[in-house]
Amino acid sequence: MNEALRGRRVTLRTVAEAAGVHISTVSRTLKRHQQGASLTPEQEALVRLADDLGYTPNPNAASLKTGRSSAFGVLVPHLTDIVLSAAYDAIEATANTAGYETFVANTRDDPTAQRARLELLAGRQVDGLIIGDARLDDPDLADHLARRGLNAVLVNRRHPGLLSVTCDDYGGGALAARHLLSLGHRQIGVISGPPWSSTGFDRLSGFRDELREAGVDLPDRRTFLPGFDAAHGRDGMERLLRSDPEVTAVFVANDMAAIAALGVLARHGIRAGHDIAVVGYNDIDIAAALTVPLTTISSPFTDMGKRACETLLAQSNGLPVSSTVLPTRLVVRESSDPRSPSAQNL
Repeated sequence: MNEALRGRRVTLRTVAEAAGVHISTVSRTLKRHQQGASLTPEQEALVRLADDLGYTPNPNAASLKTGRSSAFGVLVPHLTDIVLSAAYDAIEATANTAGYETFVANTRDDPTAQRARLELLAGRQVDGLIIGDARLDDPDLADHLARRGLNAVLVNRRHPGLLSVTCDDYGGGALAARHLLSLGHRQIGVISGPPWSSTGFDRLSGFRDELREAGVDLPDRRTFLPGFDAAHGRDGMERLLRSDPEVTAVFVANDMAAIAALGVLARHGIRAGHDIAVVGYNDIDIAAALTVPLTTISSPFTDMGKRACETLLAQSNGLPVSSTVLPTRLVVRESSDPRSPSAQNL
């Protein structure tokens, strides 16, 4: 960098003065470069000069001028969650391909934190939001987004009145129930997420309705809704074993919670798949690699992220959009059925 410029912010005007051209020439050339357009030798030299001087675009200035930032905000309850992390990777890749950046913020599933993060992202002039932490017990979310004039698409969870891209959680819960019923189980328990989360509500509803159709009861003593992470899986499994020692099968509506539940069974000397069948949800990569491979409902969480971003891109450009529900499928492994191929291939 030129010593005279050290410590000073390099602007478009700085580059124009150094090149001896009008500032609009610099602006057009750098924009063409950012868009990947072909450049003349003179334009390429101008780009090199801007790099040498240390010029970087000012996205805030661009958003003030255009009212757009070419960026999307993403709200998630916990980015450490494997499913949402994979969905965010797909969101970011899809957005980047379309020329957009993404900003992600954790909310810890707290409505107050969500509003604060939402306002923070809105203040950055984002062109839209992808929301992974919608709660069914938040009646004001749709109105709040409308008042802010923000395009928004929910991912993984649904909420009345808002666009969403989800998997078929109700159908996934029903698949888990049908599988356990087909194996002859009738003393069945559930460990799931809170009812204000549509994932927890829908998975439990599909599971319970399928049992009811088969004439099988799901009493409160075998229904625990602590949450979706490993600590919740451990707590739920311990409580279920104390509440009903006769239970022969359990649906744990998240793989990380299910893996923790398998650990509890092992510590109690209970063989998963033999003494108690266990079914998880999501089919994360590690599910097939466990000592006792986990039967689970496979959800297309990477595709969910991609579709959510594509929906927001379409909405931002005034195209017709609608909510999407992606199919789930059952993957049978040893944790529910020792006769499964995963058991035979160990």
